[in-house]
Amino acid sequence: MLDDRKLAVLRAIVEDFVSTNEPVGSKALADRHNLGVSPATIRNDMAVLEEQGYIAQPHTSAGRVPTDKGYRLFVDRLSTIKPLSVAERRAIETFLSGAYDLDDVVGRTVRLLAQLTRQVAVVQYPSLTRSAVRHVELVPVAEGRLLLVLITNTGRVEQRVIETGPISEESIGHLRALLNTCLDGLGFGEVPAAVADLPDKVGPDERPVAAAVLSVLLETLVEKHEEKIVFAGAANLAAVDFSQSLREVLVALEEQVVLMRLLGETGDSSTVTVRIGTENPDQGLKSTSVVAADYGVGDLTLARLGVLGPTRMDYPSTMGAVRAVARYVGQILAGS
Repeated sequence: MLDDRKLAVLRAIVEDFVSTNEPVGSKALADRHNLGVSPATIRNDMAVLEEQGYIAQPHTSAGRVPTDKGYRLFVDRLSTIKPLSVAERRAIETFLSGAYDLDDVVGRTVRLLAQLTRQVAVVQYPSLTRSAVRHVELVPVAEGRLLLVLITNTGRVEQRVIETGPISEESIGHLRALLNTCLDGLGFGEVPAAVADLPDKVGPDERPVAAAVLSVLLETLVEKHEEKIVFAGAANLAAVDFSQSLREVLVALEEQVVLMRLLGETGDSSTVTVRIGTENPDQGLKSTSVVAADYGVGDLTLARLGVLGPTRMDYPSTMGAVRAVARYVGQILAGS
């Protein structure tokens, strides 16, 4: 276990290396930070940190740089996550509140995160399996053809065309009202049982249409919807020295399954998770760090969002931005 002084030295090394991208020496630490000890004492502390694997010397006669283990301890010992300024919070709220549907919310979110952090932003769409029915609409589009529109509490919209044969406007209105009465607020897993006896609630002439609508509705609910993930800001990687691993990072970002693993499992929605370097599951991302958080409506977690960048990352600011954006996305979806 490191004492407070050595932790302060490690913190100073991380902050200076993130800021300058140059190996950090004892004299620079003594000049830039109020550590209260001599350069000789700092050198001794750096020797201990290096021996324990928290820092490394990239080449002879150079200063030291943090290792993945050093970054991990730095993040774990953060006392606070850097809050966004009032102007930044207002800009986020204004930008996201202008979204008009779920696709626009996700698109704005991923662009906003990339701009705020100067990293690669990754946003997962809300899963249908975690959604509830907000409204069902039946829209005549042609003779004998209806458009089924399913709107979820997360703002997601699913549309299907149904071949029904001749049907009156009155019958369409009756069936629409029945569906919304039965399904409003139900989770997707509850829908099949709720509509099981719905054909018995309509007249004989309407039953074939009701059966067709229910068949398509249930197919929509049980379809294996691929978890969709979008990312933005890949150009930000060009400003980072990944040496020969940049191509591997870009290849990894093109794979949806990799992006799913990248965001990891959902956890406590009040926390931000950080995976550093070798903690990432994909080989192509061993030189990167990922900062992620859940977003949702109320107590319901819908999906995750986050950013990917080099291990030499401003963790306090990045964690603050990810947490703030996740909260605003949840607020926007709750009000949609």
